[in-house]
Amino acid sequence: MNWKELLKQKITLVSDGAWGTELAKRGLQPGTVPESWNADQPDAVQAVAAGYVAAGSDIILTNSFGGCRFKLDKAGLADRTRELNRLAAEISKRAAGGRALVFASIGPTGEFRAPLGVKAEQEFVDCFAEQIRACIDGGADGIVIETMTDLGETKAALRAARQVGSFPVVASMTFDHGPGGFATMMGVKPEQAAAELDAAGADIIGSNCGSGVENMIEIARLMISATKKPLWIKPNAGLPELVDGETVFRETPDEMAARIAELLRAGANIIGGCCGTTPDHIRAIAAAIDGASEVARSASRGVIDAL
Repeated sequence: MNWKELLKQKITLVSDGAWGTELAKRGLQPGTVPESWNADQPDAVQAVAAGYVAAGSDIILTNSFGGCRFKLDKAGLADRTRELNRLAAEISKRAAGGRALVFASIGPTGEFRAPLGVKAEQEFVDCFAEQIRACIDGGADGIVIETMTDLGETKAALRAARQVGSFPVVASMTFDHGPGGFATMMGVKPEQAAAELDAAGADIIGSNCGSGVENMIEIARLMISATKKPLWIKPNAGLPELVDGETVFRETPDEMAARIAELLRAGANIIGGCCGTTPDHIRAIAAAIDGASEVARSASRGVIDAL
């Protein structure tokens, strides 16, 4: 299954939803490294992936968001980096069963590049390359560099991906809304991110986390103004709220689905969910995409035709 042909055929693709909260429902305790479950609780991990396939996802991710060596080292799991990432891809591939593509989730390292931090540029590239190679060895069809705030780190992951091989690469950043508009915590604007990640060679560009669907509509408009690459958008189920010491996301599947046509008109090509979203949210998003007008669905036809 080729992602470009699939996008040309369907016009809009559906990605998956949140993983952390779904694993927590299945017993993942705070403080437990989620990636360790790829070896210890593979059936629970596969159930999350399978739930999204059943909900209508064309692309599902892997339980590997925090699976780089820098992060696993803090939990004493660095020597299992390759194993846990390979297993993550193998589990999602089994769940996909040929009905969905599997893109491996590659999250931030948690480190800063020199001079803000102590890690050199090449160390970031090497760290990402190790993780990405393991995911590809496990059968991943592509990768998603996601929830990024620093352009330099994102580009290091892109370099690593191209070093490993030829496969689709999504580069997705997280923006917050402040007095100066939308920007990452490192001050990167959506249109700047789109232009620079396009030039750096990302196949698909977008945003995930940090905002509900309403803000993502504006982020999509800003990003599409600076790139001709397909746009990947995964909003949270609203903004997080602290209730009795627990973080909750209140946006219902129907509330999120009601804004999907606007998101399509803003230029989104691949739509899913991030924090707080569930298979029910993805099912509602898929239905909203199917029911959207031809005008809304064809807003980014030029991007698709150029693939």
